[in-house]
Amino acid sequence: MVRSIGYVNGVVTDLADARIPVLDRGFLYGDSVYEVFRTYCGIPFLFDEHFDRLLNSAKLAGMIIPYSREDIYAATHQAAMAAHADAGEDIYVRYQITRGVGPIDLNPEASQGSTLIVIVKAVPGRNPEHYDPGITLAVPELRRNSINSLNPNIKSGNYLNNIIALAEARKSGADDCLMLDAAEQVTECSNSNCWFVLDNKVVTPEDGNLNGLTRRTLIDLYGRAGIRVELRRVQYEELENATECFITSATREVMPVARLKLLDGRCLHFENGGGPRTRLAMGLYGEMVREFVQTHETSRWH
Repeated sequence: MVRSIGYVNGVVTDLADARIPVLDRGFLYGDSVYEVFRTYCGIPFLFDEHFDRLLNSAKLAGMIIPYSREDIYAATHQAAMAAHADAGEDIYVRYQITRGVGPIDLNPEASQGSTLIVIVKAVPGRNPEHYDPGITLAVPELRRNSINSLNPNIKSGNYLNNIIALAEARKSGADDCLMLDAAEQVTECSNSNCWFVLDNKVVTPEDGNLNGLTRRTLIDLYGRAGIRVELRRVQYEELENATECFITSATREVMPVARLKLLDGRCLHFENGGGPRTRLAMGLYGEMVREFVQTHETSRWH
């Protein structure tokens, strides 16, 4: 059984016992960047791609990362071994770098060094109903932060905008939110990319969202299958014409949407378990993971 483990600047403990100083800027201000990946059959999935995205987040946030790719790999591996992840059960890994401890001062130059945190736990169990029939999304009244205010490609520890939107959606009985920006354009869910089939074309919004690695992978997989994905602006008014909807993330993989609640109270219904393009995406992604495991046997953590 996988233990839940916390790693803070080299100190490894049970997750419940992990500690950071109260003056850490990640705690005080959400002044941090992070990545989440998982293992398949004990093999870290897309580790290099996640690290590259972390560097991009830090660049956009004006944050210096004092750790190399090898440093992060060693820290996550150490935490994984402490979790007994070598026993064959797959794990969820989140590593987060804050701007460190400093005085209570917004000035980032006041920080006194970085904090490296790694969280390892078992991959969240799947709720079968989230894949068949699928989840329910709701469009909240709250709007997504403007990209001119906070670039969504900074994968940071500051999620208050998403949290409030998710809370609003949950109050309506939905599982997750589908956020619009101030111009009524669709952006993303609380922590997943969204996809639609519109006019028999697979579409995913290009603006106002994180450039998800699962999304990027699926665009490539669709292309190999002869299906072109349209990355474009998606207006709210287009949603009522959607014939399929699904979401993607590192831990959810490809998850179908069964219902979408609109702002005026109407509810769109989609095929249970996903329509043809959604089921194709699930199949393509599953096959890609199987091929990845076969070709990366030597990268297994043990």
